[in-house]
Amino acid sequence: MALYHGRRIVTGHDAHGRSIVISDEAPKNVVPNPADPDRGHINFWRTMSVPANNEVLADPMDGPPCPLAPPKGGTMFRFFQIAPERNEAGLSEAERNRRMGQMFEAAGAAHVRVDTKRHPSMHKTDSVDYIVLLKGEVTAVLDVGEVQMKPFDVLIQRGTNHGWANYGSEPALLVAVLVDAEPLPD
Repeated sequence: MALYHGRRIVTGHDAHGRSIVISDEAPKNVVPNPADPDRGHINFWRTMSVPANNEVLADPMDGPPCPLAPPKGGTMFRFFQIAPERNEAGLSEAERNRRMGQMFEAAGAAHVRVDTKRHPSMHKTDSVDYIVLLKGEVTAVLDVGEVQMKPFDVLIQRGTNHGWANYGSEPALLVAVLVDAEPLPD
């Protein structure tokens, strides 16, 4: 299975203030992992501030790929897909770490990998993330412990160092809303 892309339908208003569809297409902002076609981010929408300005007509997804974290003072809405760990069976820890580093670099987020001792996908962002597992199974890996998730389980990630491991046999598909947060003190 390749990276799931889905469909993005955006509403707006016409000149008379009536609701209309202004866009119905595949997402524009897909950030695949160069080392693994079953892993990556599909960014659907972002806001540059809260509250958001619904009068702006420009598509916030035009332009270069979105970074991993939401904009300062803003939000990000995305799907992300986690490939099964067995896809990396036989790779050295150094190679797994290098491949994961490529993915974070592609997302403009090499700097968020602060402590990867527990898993090569570990990272920490200044955000509150509302994450729902849609399909498959995945394990949230934390500095201390891990939590196995089944479809429709919800994880609220609050600026913690975390990563994702898929011990199942098919890619896991998750949806996330990321909200900018104040950085935690060191």
